[in-house]
Amino acid sequence: MEKENNIALSSAGTSRVRQRKRSNEVIPEPSKPNGGTLLVDDRNKYKSMWIRTYSTVWMIGGFALVVYMGHLYITAMVVVIQIFMAKELFNLLRKAHEDEHLPGFRLLNWHFFFTAMLFVYGRLLSQPLVNSVTPDKFLYQFVSSLIKYQMAICYFLYIAGFMWFILTLKKNMYKYQFRQYAWTHMILIVVFTQSSFTVANIFEGIFWFLLPASLIVINDIFAYIVGFFFGRTPLIKLSPKKTWEGFIGASVTTMISAFVLANILGRFQWLTCPRKDLSTGWLQCDPGPLFKPEYYTLPGWISQWFPWKEISILPVQWHALCLGLFASIIAPFGGFFASGFKRAFKIKDFGDSIPGHGGITDRMDCQMVMAVFAYIYHQSFIVREGISVEMILDQVLTNLTFEEQQTLLAKLGQILQDRLGHS
Repeated sequence: MEKENNIALSSAGTSRVRQRKRSNEVIPEPSKPNGGTLLVDDRNKYKSMWIRTYSTVWMIGGFALVVYMGHLYITAMVVVIQIFMAKELFNLLRKAHEDEHLPGFRLLNWHFFFTAMLFVYGRLLSQPLVNSVTPDKFLYQFVSSLIKYQMAICYFLYIAGFMWFILTLKKNMYKYQFRQYAWTHMILIVVFTQSSFTVANIFEGIFWFLLPASLIVINDIFAYIVGFFFGRTPLIKLSPKKTWEGFIGASVTTMISAFVLANILGRFQWLTCPRKDLSTGWLQCDPGPLFKPEYYTLPGWISQWFPWKEISILPVQWHALCLGLFASIIAPFGGFFASGFKRAFKIKDFGDSIPGHGGITDRMDCQMVMAVFAYIYHQSFIVREGISVEMILDQVLTNLTFEEQQTLLAKLGQILQDRLGHS
């Protein structure tokens, strides 16, 4: 009997050890139905394609309407998307049981969010706001004061949130609260750092927002279509339905689309003119050399087969090829990052409620990566170096009071009169 008991105890002990070892092992995620199935082999692909096409048409139509309405409405759309993204990310690491013991703690996240929004958009939109209220002396002085002390206001708002956080710390909840505090700051860095470039692109001219955004959409659509019909070779494990065929086909299509689309969009002043104020009126400006067509004579053998003897190309089309190359090769990795992020936390996309668009977060990450590159490219290779009259006027209107501006005008007039007298 003692031997049998010893044997039973030893076998129970070994089974416990095995269970402990198994519990420490990393168990791979169970594969979902059709999760690793390529689109070309998916039986429901035509139904999925129809739903995706139908919802895409409506989304593109709504997006086109917002673009037509102008810069402020596009900026409002970006802000709304930011709020939804922040809401989903804030909820990601929240635990209902802990939040019950921390009343009002959720409001702290939004306090930091709107403080960051005031800081980022206050700096981005300060000059357009000044230009909008210049005719009204009282508003001009009020807005100038706000802009002057904007950084201090945001700093003290942040300090107020920091003190609020310290005062809400509770015993046995420290780890959870500090995790939420760090998570909130990471969200603010990711969301605002990248999306602020999007708003900056909008006010440089809708062209610099619309073209990069369109290239991401085109790349995503044709990666789906080519993979739908020809995809056989998996591209990356994070996105099982992505294929090399779809990736290469979408890259070629995006490059061609970038060259053609830049020619079409670059001919509308509404899209190419920068917005210097916060009005919604129609824009007229000198498009600049980038948007003035250059004519090239075609070889004789081409004119024999086609009715064209020359073609017109906008210089911006050559820059568009660089944007297309980035949208084809680098920007998709933003989507892969989002896919890995969702798998790591085992969460669904907030776009799952939209039929056929369960990967909206992936596309938004691609758009953000693309927006940063478009802004850096524009500032590095497009904007002319040196000091312009507009830059000086912006500094004068922003940093000098009305009386100082009058003094500057009088002195400048006197200097010009002296120079004319000597000449």
